[in-house]
Amino acid sequence: MPTPTTPFTSYMALGDSFTEGLGDYYHDGSERGWADLLALALADELGEGHDHGHAADATPFQYSNLAIRGRLLAPIIAEQLPVALQSKPALASFNGGGNDMLRPSMDNETVARMYRESVEKMVDAGIHVLALAGPDPGRHLPRGGTFTRRGEAMTSLLHEWAETTEGITFCDNFHDMRLREPDFWSPDGLHLNTRGHASVAVNALTALGRGTPAWLAELTTADVPPTRFGTLAYYGEHVVPFLGRRLMRKSSGDGRFAKRPALAPLDPAARY
Repeated sequence: MPTPTTPFTSYMALGDSFTEGLGDYYHDGSERGWADLLALALADELGEGHDHGHAADATPFQYSNLAIRGRLLAPIIAEQLPVALQSKPALASFNGGGNDMLRPSMDNETVARMYRESVEKMVDAGIHVLALAGPDPGRHLPRGGTFTRRGEAMTSLLHEWAETTEGITFCDNFHDMRLREPDFWSPDGLHLNTRGHASVAVNALTALGRGTPAWLAELTTADVPPTRFGTLAYYGEHVVPFLGRRLMRKSSGDGRFAKRPALAPLDPAARY
């Protein structure tokens, strides 16, 4: 079926650090990210779609973000998918596999199959799914060519499937060449900055057939600190700790919980 044209009343985000929002922050230092920005835009849309003279009868927009940094695709499915199937939001976004691509080996076909099966379960439950391919950080990551090749293969497999499957809107950030430029990335080179997250939120709204609010468009050109990848300081601050976690078989998400574990009203004014 096509993307619904009526406003969504609820939205749940599933995924890893990309969806959790690392690299983009509220004024209090907590993670914001593209999924929060998308939720705020959808809440704006729902508010505009109601008669403000009957505010007491208006349906409050509800949002949940289950994403946790460092999660491989299998734990995302095991931990987050059951919550989505039980909650049945009007819209769910799904992204995963990026951390699998960072591992020494990866079976693209297996990861793509797991991804497809998870999305199809949500569609079968009556949830419209926004399936996202994440952006490509390969230009500035050590051995980034491997990530790019795996991402290209995964995006190709998923795009072809999504185009022919009802109930899915596909958002291809991997082939958005603007998002490969350094000024869209945070200092670690792995997570987007404010400009990058805002651009993904715009891509998602466009894929869903929605316009971009002015406040969000402004964030796509926000001032960001210059980034330098590949220096000794970069390796010491970001690469070495990452490799250390891999050797210890630890994840940056160990002991962490979802920032919005259940659907709850979202204040459209809470953008910052």
